[in-house]
Amino acid sequence: MTDALKRLSDEGVAIWLDDLSRKRITSGNLAELIDQSHVVGVTTNPAIFQKAISGGEGYEQQLTDLATRKVTVDEALRMITTADVRDAADILRPVYDRTDGQDGRVSIEVDPRLAHNTAATIAEAKQLAWLVDRPNTLIKIPATKAGLPAITEVIGKGISVNVTLIFSLERYREVMDAYLAGLEKAKAAGLDLSLIHSVASFFVSRVDSEIDKRLDAVGTDEAKALKGKAALANARLAYEAYEEVFSSDRWTALERAGANKQRALWASTGVKDPSYKDTLYVDDLVAPNTVNTMPEATLEATADHGQITGDTVRGTYEQARAELDAVAKLGISYDDVVQLLEDEGVEKFEASWNDLLKSTEAELQRLAPTEA
Repeated sequence: MTDALKRLSDEGVAIWLDDLSRKRITSGNLAELIDQSHVVGVTTNPAIFQKAISGGEGYEQQLTDLATRKVTVDEALRMITTADVRDAADILRPVYDRTDGQDGRVSIEVDPRLAHNTAATIAEAKQLAWLVDRPNTLIKIPATKAGLPAITEVIGKGISVNVTLIFSLERYREVMDAYLAGLEKAKAAGLDLSLIHSVASFFVSRVDSEIDKRLDAVGTDEAKALKGKAALANARLAYEAYEEVFSSDRWTALERAGANKQRALWASTGVKDPSYKDTLYVDDLVAPNTVNTMPEATLEATADHGQITGDTVRGTYEQARAELDAVAKLGISYDDVVQLLEDEGVEKFEASWNDLLKSTEAELQRLAPTEA
């Protein structure tokens, strides 16, 4: 084992785990990862909960109680997921206290079926914050067009937010603008800005998966040479945008009022192409004041053989722009790729949620007491 995770943490990258289950909580595994692997946060999404709850371990008693009460499947699912997030938040509370609220965070996502409904997303975010009732929760809101005003409104109410499913540089700038607008609303309402935190989850590996597929279709040597470069280039240019926005006069005024920067969070950092090194999206996205949320396999790979050599983002912006330009010159539309990925991201989470609703409903029916 190397001490790559410590070096990563020392470089200013917060290590979060992209996974949660009741077994991970009750077995002591989450506490162990915090203690031994420098994990300082947890992210969840509908696919993660679908895998955890469908696996079943640790949920039977709560499902039995919910079946006995004859709750709806939607209510049952929220009771189960918020219980897991609450327990994880309690385990991470010492990290939250030690870092003045920056880390020790657990994210829970609004119902993905609401991704294109601003008012319903706002209402769901408020409800989730109330249900979990822990200061170290982040409510995940997708960066759809309908999600942007919801981000502003929810931040404006003092609720901390993880903005998810960001693929494009333009949308990322809109997300940062929505965050600043939310802080300005919170300030006008007299809220304590120092208590509001946010991360912007910029997705990485899926960009390579889609663009590499299109590069293969082009088939030239020039196209093949660009494989595995677009995702890193895209993320690095996102960090350039972060540096620009969070050094602006608009930001400085909010910072003086106690506001926290919205950190860039690298999401989807598990490598999907087995020909790439399995720590690619960790080793090559090291920059101060960022978060990298990793599946456990990526966390273990980084601990074992990650190569953390300092900042691998700043100073790369010209090269990153050149790589994305080269992809565009081959006829691959950046705008088309990122819109497709956003649409697919929403659809995949919605499909996972619907699968989870079906499997939970089946369990509730199975465990329902027979009428006397």
